[in-house]
Amino acid sequence: MRYSYEFKMKCVELYRQGIWMETPEGIRRKRFHDTIRTWARIEESSGPEALRHRNQNKEWTAEERYELVAKVLAGQSCKSVAISAGINDGMLYKWVRKYKLLGYNGLVNMKKGRPSKDPEMKEKITPAQLTESEREELIRLRAEIEYMKAENEVIKKEIALREEKEAARLKAKRQRLSKNSVTKDTN
Repeated sequence: MRYSYEFKMKCVELYRQGIWMETPEGIRRKRFHDTIRTWARIEESSGPEALRHRNQNKEWTAEERYELVAKVLAGQSCKSVAISAGINDGMLYKWVRKYKLLGYNGLVNMKKGRPSKDPEMKEKITPAQLTESEREELIRLRAEIEYMKAENEVIKKEIALREEKEAARLKAKRQRLSKNSVTKDTN
């Protein structure tokens, strides 16, 4: 749920006086109180303007991420560094973990989303221009392929004709044998 700047400031003022703002419907009281405490810490460390809504899609460069991670590695708490930077502590914790695993390269923005199943097929490759000799060789090879295809077709037809002749010969032989056996039975 997004709260207005005025609502946040009112909650923080009441919190400082020791009074809790009424919990909005559909939200657990403990969660709402934790949120108010966080707002108070943000307002205390960065000023009241830090509670205003910002562009949520800010792209953090690897250098900016490294500065925050370095503060955490130097001994500051993850939560306090995140509050001072105005980001979620879970995001900062993830950056620290990536830095520990992969080093500085872990902080570089990676391509988002699910990787494609076959990335080579999706990349459009533009072929290089052919030289004159390559073009001539390509034409020669295409002609050679056409000749081989025609040759294969002729061979396939010859094989089919042989098989047809053999089948006809076997059929005639069976008929002759069957006629001979029929005439022997009648005698």
